[in-house]
Amino acid sequence: MPRTVAVEDLQIGMFIRLDLSWLKHPFPLSRFRIASAEQIAIIRGLGLKELTWYPEKSDQAELRAPARTGSADASTPPSTSGTDAQPAPAAGAATAAAEPPAQQPGAQAAAARRARLVAERAALQHSQALYDEAAQVLQQTSALVTSDPTAAAQQAQALAAALLDKMLVQGELCVRLISCAASERVAAHALNVSVIALLMGRTLGLSQDELLDLGTGALLHDVGKLDLPPRVHFPEDSFGSVELKAYRDHVALGVARGRQMALAPGALAVLAQHHEMADGSGFPERLALDAITPAARLVALVNRYDNLCNPGPRGVPLTPHEAVSVLFAQNRGRFDMPILNGFIRMMGIYPPGSVVQLTDERYALVMQVNASRPLKPRVLVHDAAVPRDEALLLDLELEADLGIRRSLAPSKLPSAAAIYLAPQTRVGYYFDLVAEAQAAEQPELAENA
Repeated sequence: MPRTVAVEDLQIGMFIRLDLSWLKHPFPLSRFRIASAEQIAIIRGLGLKELTWYPEKSDQAELRAPARTGSADASTPPSTSGTDAQPAPAAGAATAAAEPPAQQPGAQAAAARRARLVAERAALQHSQALYDEAAQVLQQTSALVTSDPTAAAQQAQALAAALLDKMLVQGELCVRLISCAASERVAAHALNVSVIALLMGRTLGLSQDELLDLGTGALLHDVGKLDLPPRVHFPEDSFGSVELKAYRDHVALGVARGRQMALAPGALAVLAQHHEMADGSGFPERLALDAITPAARLVALVNRYDNLCNPGPRGVPLTPHEAVSVLFAQNRGRFDMPILNGFIRMMGIYPPGSVVQLTDERYALVMQVNASRPLKPRVLVHDAAVPRDEALLLDLELEADLGIRRSLAPSKLPSAAAIYLAPQTRVGYYFDLVAEAQAAEQPELAENA
């Protein structure tokens, strides 16, 4: 049963809950077991007086009896903000845990599949909650740019720092498919670019200061579009020279906004150079590779990828697989090759959101990619024999005889598979620990994500 504990009584080994938005603390999850005195010091600096403590989940061998504890107030519902949103337990999950294990191999396999499905859906809900909160903060930041540029800059830097805090965890990170509404395109684009660019910057070994400038610049890279009419926010083949110039002016307008916000030089360079290309064909300055900062090179590549997948209102979206193919086959001379190769290694040949056909002819939607095994993603599989709300989530790394045969456009799916898989019209991305890292606490994952 959860109890309350004063922050001054915190001890290593306690399993606690932080009733704070994820942006207001640096820990990957809002519920976790305290592992060090440093974590206790960080928690005490958050301004909380009491926390929720779970004695049954705590490491009792390390604990002394706290001086002041009490039952958590049952009349006060847990926070539903950000990471504290809890998924409802699967029907029958509580009773299933108390039943003896099934004796038949088929029943055992089905029970294991259901357990994996509960854990995976809880992890997906956790990532979706983080993404939604970050998108909301980014929308609030954009609203402040004109009225209070200093506050907008501080909020963007805080969001970039929070994203970095969540990425600096033990274990590998994977890229996960997230739902994003078409009405939130501006925030979704900036967040997609920021998440992927930061993950790449992390793998390329950028320093903490460089990563913070990269994240801040990526979040604000299109801020100049606030000063343009919506009809020229996205380039179109039908644009004349006047419209094309107006669209390209968003870079200079963004730099002006960035200076009003007093952004750091590294972040300001991202705003100024995110359309420059390695071969000198970009704009506005036609800079060559050596004159473009590494952070701007990263954002230029990821910006192009996301615009291929999620174009403007009159654009034709490419599948993530098609977008990667275009970048490598048609545009590779325009980007820094080590960065492009790193992007493909991280996202895979079939990035999350790709619709594929497996080698056993079933159709599937790629949901998650582990950068160390990009050809073996996790996929949601269409199987008419399995109800849609229990759809198979297969880790192809664990399926020795199963792989991906081809990618295809969502419009090419048979109607039954299209309804079942429901591929999104817009592709959104967030990050998560790889499944192996989650497996150690899988029994708790559905409750504590």
